[in-house]
Amino acid sequence: MRIKNYYFWLAAIINIAIDILSKRAIVAYLQVERTSIPIIPNVFHFTYIRNHGAAFSILEGQPWLRWLSLVVSVILVGIGVVKTFSNIWEQLGFGLILAGAVGNGIDRLFFGGSVVDFIDLRIINFAIFNWADISINIGIICLLIHGLVDRSPRSNPR
Repeated sequence: MRIKNYYFWLAAIINIAIDILSKRAIVAYLQVERTSIPIIPNVFHFTYIRNHGAAFSILEGQPWLRWLSLVVSVILVGIGVVKTFSNIWEQLGFGLILAGAVGNGIDRLFFGGSVVDFIDLRIINFAIFNWADISINIGIICLLIHGLVDRSPRSNPR
C-alpha cells in the first residue's frame, strides 16, 4: 500500500514528536520559568519561558489564538488527505507547517493558552522560540523553493 503524500505525513509526524518531546523535556528539566542554562555561553542557551502571544509574543492575551492552530491544522490535514502534492518541496513545506501548527496548538489547548519557548540565540539577541516555530519557518522556505522549482506550463494570456 502506497501512502499518498508520504513526505507530508513523515515531516509532520517527526516534527510534532520532536516539538512535544523537546518542550516536555525543557519543562521537566528547568521547571521554573525564566530559568536558563547556557549551551554555549552568551551564544546559545536553553531558556524556559511561556509565550502567551503568537510569534515573538505579538497579539499576547488574545483568546482566539488557541483556536487558530487548530483551524490551520484541520485545514492542512484535509489538504493532505484530498490533494496530491506535486513534488517533495510542497509535501515537506505543508507537512512542516502542519507540525508547527499542531505542536503550538497542543500547548495552547492543553497547557493554559500559552506555548513553551526555549531556544535562546543570545548572539543575535533574537526572540526565544521553539521547534514548532522552526518547523513553520522551514516549511515556508520549502514552499518558496517549490514555487521556484515548479516549472509546470502556465497559461500565457495575450
